[in-house]
Amino acid sequence: MKRLALVAALAAVAATAQAAPSTYNIDNSHTYPHFSYSHLGYSTQTHKFDKTSGKVVMDFDAKTGSVDVTIDATSVNTGFALFDEHIQAEDFFHTAKYPTITFKSTDMKFKGNKPVSVAGDLTIKGVTKPVKLDITHFKCMPHPMLKAPACGANATAKVKRSEFNMGKNVPFVSDEVTLTLAIEAVMEQPDAQ
Repeated sequence: MKRLALVAALAAVAATAQAAPSTYNIDNSHTYPHFSYSHLGYSTQTHKFDKTSGKVVMDFDAKTGSVDVTIDATSVNTGFALFDEHIQAEDFFHTAKYPTITFKSTDMKFKGNKPVSVAGDLTIKGVTKPVKLDITHFKCMPHPMLKAPACGANATAKVKRSEFNMGKNVPFVSDEVTLTLAIEAVMEQPDAQ
């Protein structure tokens, strides 16, 4: 009888451990935040940022989670050094004063076992606005090379840059900007703390 009680207690502990939230660290080398907009109606231009950090916390049993992302705005990469400088100037990102862009989630919605959207506060150029990112792809599985649990997602939202004090050249260059975050994150291991 004691043995049965011990087995039941161990099973309860194991179930609690599995139900606990898991923290995933963003893998900068496989995370691709980018933005696109209409340039004079001629074409859709897309630019990216090269440096991203942060954490994703997932609790699949409770169907909750959180996202905390920091993008280094000085790492903006348009493909042209001169335009990189131009877009970091005061009229746009003003990276000398506001070197980072942040997104801190306030709510995550699930459909079945997968998150489908995450709402939160987006801060660009010192201005914070509520934004909802629609998750268009999501997958978790053991990482074949890193030998650790990992998750990846693609999420997108539309914002008006004028709301972040970046409205120069509107409407010739579109006010509406599509933000896209392609993200991969690896589970934080206990011995990594």
